[in-house]
Amino acid sequence: MADDPRHTDSGIEIRPLYTAADLDGWDAEAQLGAPGEPPYTRGVYPSMYRGRLWTMRQYAGFGSAATTNERFKFLLAAGQTGLSCAFDLPTQMGYDSDHPRAEGEVGKVGVAIDSIDDMRVLLDGLPLDTVTTSMTINSTAAILLLLYELVAEEQGVSSEQISGTIQNDLLKEYIARGTYVYPPRESMRIITDIFEYCAKHVPKWNTISISGYHIREAGSTAVQEIAFTLANAIAYVQAAIDAGLAVDEFAPRLSFFWNGHNHFFEEVAKFRASRRMWHRIMTERFDAQDPRSTMLRFHTQTGGSTLTAQQPLNNVVRVAVQAMAAVMGGTQSLHTNGYDEALGLPTEEAARIALRTQQIVGYEAGVTDTPDPLAGSYLVETLTDEVERLAWEYIVRIDEMGGAVAAIEAGYQMDEIEQAAYEYTKSIDDDERVIVGVNKFSIDDEPEPQVFPIDPALERGQRESLAALRAERDAGEVQARLADVQAAARGSQNLLYPMKDALRARATLGEVSDALREVFGQYQP
Repeated sequence: MADDPRHTDSGIEIRPLYTAADLDGWDAEAQLGAPGEPPYTRGVYPSMYRGRLWTMRQYAGFGSAATTNERFKFLLAAGQTGLSCAFDLPTQMGYDSDHPRAEGEVGKVGVAIDSIDDMRVLLDGLPLDTVTTSMTINSTAAILLLLYELVAEEQGVSSEQISGTIQNDLLKEYIARGTYVYPPRESMRIITDIFEYCAKHVPKWNTISISGYHIREAGSTAVQEIAFTLANAIAYVQAAIDAGLAVDEFAPRLSFFWNGHNHFFEEVAKFRASRRMWHRIMTERFDAQDPRSTMLRFHTQTGGSTLTAQQPLNNVVRVAVQAMAAVMGGTQSLHTNGYDEALGLPTEEAARIALRTQQIVGYEAGVTDTPDPLAGSYLVETLTDEVERLAWEYIVRIDEMGGAVAAIEAGYQMDEIEQAAYEYTKSIDDDERVIVGVNKFSIDDEPEPQVFPIDPALERGQRESLAALRAERDAGEVQARLADVQAAARGSQNLLYPMKDALRARATLGEVSDALREVFGQYQP
């Protein structure tokens, strides 16, 4: 009887046995190189984790700025080495907490930040000169970055000292997630303005985290995840060059954000292939001369869509497998999901276990002792080459359509992801794919899990704070600074300078966003 065919999540067939014959003609020097050397398949640093472990950056952010500040301090005390902040939907969409569209959403999936007052509370007592902070924010990324910079300056920490990342990846919002505000081409202008501003004033900040994570969460395959993300990255680099920036001025601060899923070996291959592809893109397409411009540095978050509400403790194992794949693939920082995140925000217990998962992998498993320990594996090298080959096919197709923005406007990536998501879901429904505890090994009468509580008084408190802020500030000064933002939007001035002045005058996030909305319009797909 023939072996049952096995496939990765991208549909790549896995043969029953891999041997040296599978790598016949394979050039180790060209395909691998050494760790820290082109084409960076084996990692972007020579010693990788022997020199320093990846940054353990647990995602936090919920409710008010005060409660999120408490969680930050809890995680730092537990051994976390970097901060990562989630923002609620109104903040992501450019609405203040008292806007009618914010009703019922304040603080629900992240922290509510309406003004510099909230940012002061969020960052109170944190060592901004030494801690790195990642902010998962896109349409309003410039506003959150400027608020962070303003509060750091108040604390006596210069812009040159602060370091971190803003996600700032709008193209993937149109493809997969939906928290866009402005049309694509206006969004690209804001992104390139951020590149220019940070190159001059905030040199340690990663100006964009080009994200495949949400593309994968929307249902893409691993191949689609890196192909569509790298196509977006090409569009960002080209837009910055077209705006007059030299590639080596901004490209060293670009970073990426990958998803970690359950097919261990395909995930390792995906991470390795993405580095090799980026090096080729930056050297061959954009003629980057600075080696840092050609190194794909990335953060990984374990797959939220892989977590199950059924038997949630099973998720501890899923997260551990995904975290190990990210480490074996050479990630620079890592977030491990809480086991209860299919039910709600992570409780403190779940957050601690998620962090301990990283620490066990880092300190007990032995996988950090040598860079790229799976290098030379017949299976892994074959998979790495095949993932890369299939990803290039997508990129060529997108190039032929006129690039990522044109492909988005035609709905191409969205259609491809929708088909992949349908096929994945159908494979579960047809029992072709086993999800433990869902379509196999299920149990009756599961115990009621503990779910993180959201204070219903939070929204009222945010509204009251906004009312007080508007009563106290100089309204004339605010209106004058918002007018400056609109004048810059109508012209060609870098938007971040007048935006910073408006925020310093205590204009709110919603007011600055509205000033841009009036000029740029609001995107309707």
